[in-house]
Amino acid sequence: MHTYINSMGFFVPAGRVPSSHFAKLHSKPEEWFLQRTGIHTRARANEDETLDYMSTKAVEAAMRNLPFPIGEVDLIVQASYSPDDTVGTTAHRLQRLFGIERAKVLYVSSACSSALNSLEIINSFFRSGIASKALLIAGDRNSTYSDDNDPAHGHLWGDAAVAYFLSTERYSTGDLEIVDIDTHGLGHIGAGPDGVCLKPRTDGIGMPGGRDVFNQACVHLEKYSRELLERNGLDVASLDWFVSHQANLRIVSHVCRELRLPEEKTFNNITELGNTGCGSSLLALAQNRGKLKEGDNIIVATFGGGYSAGAMLLRVS
Repeated sequence: MHTYINSMGFFVPAGRVPSSHFAKLHSKPEEWFLQRTGIHTRARANEDETLDYMSTKAVEAAMRNLPFPIGEVDLIVQASYSPDDTVGTTAHRLQRLFGIERAKVLYVSSACSSALNSLEIINSFFRSGIASKALLIAGDRNSTYSDDNDPAHGHLWGDAAVAYFLSTERYSTGDLEIVDIDTHGLGHIGAGPDGVCLKPRTDGIGMPGGRDVFNQACVHLEKYSRELLERNGLDVASLDWFVSHQANLRIVSHVCRELRLPEEKTFNNITELGNTGCGSSLLALAQNRGKLKEGDNIIVATFGGGYSAGAMLLRVS
C-alpha cells in the first residue's frame, strides 16, 4: 500500500511584523534579531483570521487541484498546538463546512512535530486499510498566545495554515509518495517538557529552555534525517531537497553543515514568516512545489517541544 500527496494548499496572512517593531520594544538593534534567528518579518493574522479561517482558506486552495471529490475523504486530521477550540475542533468544522460525511476526524497535538505525527498516523491508517483518502490540516496561530513584550522569545512567532490531500492512489505525474516516515517522543532527554511551554490561562507560549531546545534540535534533525536515508538505502548525496521545521535559520544552517548538504538544497520561509509552528516545513514544501521534478528525493524533518522529533522521506513520482 502506498501513500501519495495529491494536492497542497496554504494560507499565509498578509500582515507582517518587522524586526523594527521588536527593536523598539526591547531597545535592541534590528540586526540582533536577524543574527540570532534569521528572521526579518513575521506573518501576523488579523483578528478575523482565526485558525478556523486560515485552515478553511488552505483547504480551499488545495481543492483547486484535487483529483477526487472532497466527499470521498474518509479521514481528517488536524495538527496544531494552538487551536481555536479544543472541543469543537477545526477538523470537525471543516468536516461540516465541506460536507465530508464519511470521515473519521482526529485532532493531534505534539508541539511542532504535530504535522509529521499526523502524517505518520495517516500513513498507518492507509496501510492498515482503515482509510484510503485523507485531509491533513496543519496550522498554528501563535499570535493568540505569544507576547511581543517577551524579550527572549516574543519575536519568533508567525501564523499560517497548510492543507494536504492524500490517498493510496497516484493520480498524476508529480504526486509525492511518502516512502518512509518515523517520529519519536523525546520527553526523557534534556529539558524535555520544560523546554517549550504553552500555558493558555497563565503564561501563553514561551521557551524557558531555549538553549537546550537549540542544541537538541541541531542533534536530532540531523540524526533522524540520516537514519531515514540509510534505512532506505540512500545517502546524503542522493538527497535533492531538505526541508526543516522553520524554528531558526541558524539551526537549518548547522544541520546542513553536519550533513554536508549545500544550503541551496533547502526550502526556507522563516526569514519572512517567522516560526509558523507545526505546519512550517509542510508550508515551505508547498510554497516551493514548482521546483520539484520527477524522481527528486526530499527529507522533511522536525523537532518540537515536549520533546518530539521525526523525519519523512518523500519522492516525486
